[in-house]
Amino acid sequence: MALYHINTKNIKAAAQTLNAGDTVYLSGIVYTSRDAAHKRIFELINKGAALPYDINGAVQYFAGPTPTPKGLAIGSCGPTTSSRMDFFSPKLLDMGLGAMIGKGPRSDEVCKAIIRNGSVYFCAVGGAGALASKCIKSCEVIAFSELGCESVKKA
Repeated sequence: MALYHINTKNIKAAAQTLNAGDTVYLSGIVYTSRDAAHKRIFELINKGAALPYDINGAVQYFAGPTPTPKGLAIGSCGPTTSSRMDFFSPKLLDMGLGAMIGKGPRSDEVCKAIIRNGSVYFCAVGGAGALASKCIKSCEVIAFSELGCESVKKA
């Protein structure tokens, strides 16, 4: 098992060197989203409309952060169970999504899409959301603000 420090700009290239069990520290831009936001993103895809961010090479964290306390960029930001996004993930991976962060196993279809597209799935530790939030330097809602914690955020 190896240790890597990877900037999200280089995620697709870095994904080719990673192995299960490696420890990875990410820096750069990560987008948060959960079930409701994924449904909205799929509505945009089906309409042929622009997405809220460039999916190509992007890193998506399945999370719905809690309200932001004073002095932090984001509230507690623990991972959501990734299998809830399995319906959406193969299409997003085929569109160029570089990486996903979440907790729990993925379906065979998602695993095949990850391999087919040279992407990566990072398993985050559940229950460490408060710790994760301290590592995030900035955060802004970029789409679906009416969804509250499930809005798409750029962190």
